[in-house]
Amino acid sequence: MKNILDLHTHTISSGHAYSTLQENVQEAKRKGLKYYGMSDHAPGIPGGTHFFHFKNLEVIPTEIDGVRVLRGCELNIIDENGTVDLEKKILKTLDYCIASFHSPCYSADHSLEDNMKAYEAVCKNPYVQIIGHPDDGRYPCDYEKLALMAKETNTLIELNNSSLRPNASRINGPENCRKILQACKKVGCMIVLNSDAHISFDVGKSNYADELIEELNFPKELILNYNEEKLKDFITLK
Repeated sequence: MKNILDLHTHTISSGHAYSTLQENVQEAKRKGLKYYGMSDHAPGIPGGTHFFHFKNLEVIPTEIDGVRVLRGCELNIIDENGTVDLEKKILKTLDYCIASFHSPCYSADHSLEDNMKAYEAVCKNPYVQIIGHPDDGRYPCDYEKLALMAKETNTLIELNNSSLRPNASRINGPENCRKILQACKKVGCMIVLNSDAHISFDVGKSNYADELIEELNFPKELILNYNEEKLKDFITLK
């Protein structure tokens, strides 16, 4: 089955990425993707995107060179109440949002209970469609409970290809990604494979994720990347 999308990518607007929107879209086209999602970091990341970036996304065409462009954001989860770092009036204008833990915005001294409380609130946020890289061992997680939360709220759990790299900065990424897939398979929760590209060459890259999917015989029908109709539902469902 062919991957048709990548919804977690960053441009130079994120401050620590290295490619422009057009360079990323061209790479998406080269890899045969039908949908490209730009999800630059919300303003909580030091040196990152100003909120004006998100207010002005309307100037970006919805299609560039035959690739459908989805205008999104990677939000930072700020506290155990699931607070995120963009206002509702901005979130309402976006096609989708990813919500993630990042160390500059959410400390690693939170408990499992704190983290699960934050995830529950984020899953219930009507403007959040994806839980980003919940595989980082710095933030303990009950993966089966998260999968159930996500399923009940029509939220996707991300399998992040960058977390599976040998030099990944996240803690215990491969081990925790296995736990994520096992939990999602058990409860029937949809996932999405994303690159988390910070340079154009990585857009659409899912090599490590693909290997893990095959290793664990994860059901293809639970993977958004292979189903265009489910993608259309995903954009509007929440």
